[in-house]
Amino acid sequence: MSYPARRLWEVAGLFLKLGTISFGGPAAHVALMEQETVSRRGWLSRDHFLDLLAATNLVPGPNAVEMASHIGFVRAGWPGLVAGGLSFILPATLISLALSWAYVRFGALPQVEALFYGINPAVVAIILTATYRLGSSALRDRRAIVVAVLCLMAALLGVNEVLLLLGAGLAGVLLYAPPRLPGWPWLVVSCGPLAAVLSASPPWLDDRLVRLGLFFLKVGALLFGSGMVLFAFIQGDVVGRYGWLTQRQLLDAIAVGQMTPGPVLSTATFIGYLVAGLPGALVSTLAVFLPSFLIVALVGPWIPRLRRWPTAQAFLSGVNAAVVALLVAVTVALFRSAVVDVWTVAILLASLMALLRFRVDTLWLVLGGAICGLAHYLAVRAW
Repeated sequence: MSYPARRLWEVAGLFLKLGTISFGGPAAHVALMEQETVSRRGWLSRDHFLDLLAATNLVPGPNAVEMASHIGFVRAGWPGLVAGGLSFILPATLISLALSWAYVRFGALPQVEALFYGINPAVVAIILTATYRLGSSALRDRRAIVVAVLCLMAALLGVNEVLLLLGAGLAGVLLYAPPRLPGWPWLVVSCGPLAAVLSASPPWLDDRLVRLGLFFLKVGALLFGSGMVLFAFIQGDVVGRYGWLTQRQLLDAIAVGQMTPGPVLSTATFIGYLVAGLPGALVSTLAVFLPSFLIVALVGPWIPRLRRWPTAQAFLSGVNAAVVALLVAVTVALFRSAVVDVWTVAILLASLMALLRFRVDTLWLVLGGAICGLAHYLAVRAW
C-alpha cells in the first residue's frame, strides 16, 4: 500500500472509531479528536489544532464534522477531507436510520409511547441546559443581551429563523465592529433580498423530497452555535409551516439525536425517514452535511486571516445571541408537549439536577428517562 493510501485509511479508520464512540456533544467530540490526533498520534501540533477549532467557530456548520474534515485534509489531503468527515458521520447515520425504521414500525405500541413519555421531559432538560451554557458564553454584555431579547420576541412572533440569524449577525457587526465606509447602510439594504431568498421556498417546488433537500441544505449552511439550533428550524418549517411532523414527533427526533453517537445533525436522517421514507432519509442526510465539506474546502486556506478579522468576530457575536434566543423559543414550544403532569415535571427537574450538578452524560439521561417512562406505564397498569 502506498504512503498516501495508508494515510487515507488511517484517517478513515480513526474517525470511524470516533464516530462510533463519541457521545456527549461537540465538546466531547473535539476533546477525543485532540487526544487521538495531537497527543497520541502527533498528526498536527496543538496550536494548529486550536487554529482549526477557531475557524470552525467562525463559520456555520457542525463543529465536530468540520474538525474531522480539517484534520483529514491535514493528514491526507483532499481525499482525507472527505474521508474524515464521512467516516465520522457514518455510524450515527446508520444508527439513526435503524431507529427511524423501528420508530415507524413499532412507535404506536403503548410500551414505546411510555418510553418517550419519560424521555421527552429529559430532552427538554437537555435543551434548557444547552441554552444556559451557550447563554453564559454568548451574552457577555448588554449589547448581546439586547440582541438576544429582540430575537426572542421576534421568534415568538413567528419571524423566520434565517432572517433572525442574518439580522442578528448584521446587528453584531454594527454594534461591535461598525464599518468605516460611509456607504454601510447599503449593506443593510442588500442583506434583505439575500435573507428573503434563503428563507423562502419557491411555490413551484411541490415535491416533498425536493423541499426536504432544500430545507436541510439551508440548515447545514446557516447553522451556528449549536446543533440544537437544528430543532428551531424544524419547529418553524417542518412542524409549523409544512405540517410534516407533530410536536411530539419532533421531541422524539431530538431524543434519537441524544441516543446516538457522533453529530446531533444525524437527527436529519430520522426526520427525513419520518417525512419521506428511505429516500427522505438519504436526501436529508446528504443535504444537511454537504455544506460542511464545502465550507471546510473554502475556508481552510483562510484560517489565519479569519481569526484576526474583527468583522467575522462581531458577526459571530450577534449570531450567537440569536442562537440563544432561538433555543429559548423552541424550548417554550416543546415544553407544552413534553411536560404534561406532575410526573413529567419531576423527570424534568431531576434531569436538570443531573445535568447541572453532576454533569451526567446525555445518553444516560435519555436512557434514565426511558426507564422512568416505562416504570410509570407499568405502575398505571398495575394500579
